[in-house]
Amino acid sequence: MAKFFPDAEALFLDGTQRLTAGDALGAETCLRAALALAPTLAEAHANLGLALEARGALAEAAGCYHSAIAHNPTLPQTFVNLAGVLLLLRQLEDAEMACAQALRLRRDDPDTWCNLGAVYARMGLELESEEACREAIHLEPGHAKARFNLAYLLLRQGRWEEGWAQFESRDWYAALARQLPCPRWQGELLAGRSVLVGFEAGHGDMLQFGRYCAELKARGAGRVTLLCHPPLKRLLATLPGVDALVAFDEEVPSTDCWTPLLSLPALCQTRLDTVPATLPYLHAETALRAAWAPHLPTTGLRVGLVWKGNPRFENDAERSLPHLATLQPLAAVAGVSFISLQKGAGENESAPWLATSLGVQIHDFADTAAIVAELDLLISVDTAVAHLAGALGKPCWVLLPDYLTDWRWLTGRSNSPWYPEVMRLFRQSAGGGWGPVVEEVAAALHAFAARHFER
Repeated sequence: MAKFFPDAEALFLDGTQRLTAGDALGAETCLRAALALAPTLAEAHANLGLALEARGALAEAAGCYHSAIAHNPTLPQTFVNLAGVLLLLRQLEDAEMACAQALRLRRDDPDTWCNLGAVYARMGLELESEEACREAIHLEPGHAKARFNLAYLLLRQGRWEEGWAQFESRDWYAALARQLPCPRWQGELLAGRSVLVGFEAGHGDMLQFGRYCAELKARGAGRVTLLCHPPLKRLLATLPGVDALVAFDEEVPSTDCWTPLLSLPALCQTRLDTVPATLPYLHAETALRAAWAPHLPTTGLRVGLVWKGNPRFENDAERSLPHLATLQPLAAVAGVSFISLQKGAGENESAPWLATSLGVQIHDFADTAAIVAELDLLISVDTAVAHLAGALGKPCWVLLPDYLTDWRWLTGRSNSPWYPEVMRLFRQSAGGGWGPVVEEVAAALHAFAARHFER
């Protein structure tokens, strides 16, 4: 450690303790004060980088890591932290170099290999990514992040047997598991036992994998209770196999055993050719359809649009369109009435070629289902409404990014085994860009409309 004044040492230690306690702002104040007294203290620069990273100031955090390395290039963890920030900033070649420098200092560090695997995955180097993830797991068999990253890669490639097994490394359901006194179902015979299916991740995951409640019934479950997000509760009442629905803000009933929702594909030995894909498995309420019908255009092909997902999603900047205006080429297709189902981010965006915007009037997914059921087609980015359309058996075209395409859409396919016959995938070319994708969708919509009006 560099020489510095006692006051700087006290400030550095205080800042480090605050950082450990989760007080990033307090840590930042202390560490900046320490560096004012001891500007060459590498450890203070490194910890300030962590504090800045915690509040999302990624570029500034990277600068701090670079400063720490300049003052002491022998700290491997600083290179690891730098690689993580550069990865988030999509400076992939620099992130790869930082990982390489960390490995020269500490070859047997599983975290570095894990980060390198993530860098390679984002660079599209899947073989190299797999090798790096496996090296991390070799060094630390219980390395959860490396196993999760490997699972993401394997599942996207359709290598589901090992992929599902590695996917069990996720910890999204840890808080729920601590609240449940009953044992976790491990795939044994159910023989009439009651099962609680725990919620996981986002709305789209619940809509896609809720189908497995019927599989539990088929395997002998006596009673299936599904824990879900409150906005899904009314819609999921139509889900086969579910005896009771409980929102996660309600009291959880006692049950014989429980399972995380996204563990069910593994427990049911799902492979590409055994996906439970009988459609539709969700249904819109007749009364709701009738209530929404007067809000929809009465002429032309009814095409719903969703162009943005939840902005808190890690890859939202890639999967969401910049603006409704990106879809402007679709307006050239004659005989189409476009309906906005956009809710939340992008809800207030408008265009003269939109027939109507319904997002502000939608209260929950039962409302959305009633609208989608009245459409001829939904065009959507990778978000929950696309899964809803698929589950309803409604034709749906999904626009997918090239960068970090979600594993569930597999690699290079234009269709989905999860939603056969109704889902069509439009993918960005290598390097990204929505222009060519939208032009392809516009051409497909011309053909779709022509077939519709020939009937």
